[in-house]
Amino acid sequence: MSELPAIHTRGGAAGAGPSAAGARPGADGARASAVRIDLRVTPRASKNAIDGVREGRLVVKVTAPPVDAAANEAVVALLAEALGLPKRSISIVIGATGRSKTVELSGVTEDAIRARLSAILA
Repeated sequence: MSELPAIHTRGGAAGAGPSAAGARPGADGARASAVRIDLRVTPRASKNAIDGVREGRLVVKVTAPPVDAAANEAVVALLAEALGLPKRSISIVIGATGRSKTVELSGVTEDAIRARLSAILA
């Protein structure tokens, strides 16, 4: 199996605290939650791509320059397409101005993200 990036879950599980109350059920009946993934972003790349995992971070390459949030918007669009999620469910929560970022994916389970990333990285 391919190495996966660091994936963190917030809320959703039974007894996980108040954040679980607003979680929506996923397709498998499990409570959806907020899932966080650590990224390493390369702006001004030759193509938009998810390029493996390095040092526990998902490597994301985008053609957009790191100017006026263009690279961040490209990262969100690429992840949305690759993971089959709407762009509105993806937000950059740490590292908006750096190459190391953490994104939060809402309304999805950790297992679903692990499965999608495994398929992408295979």
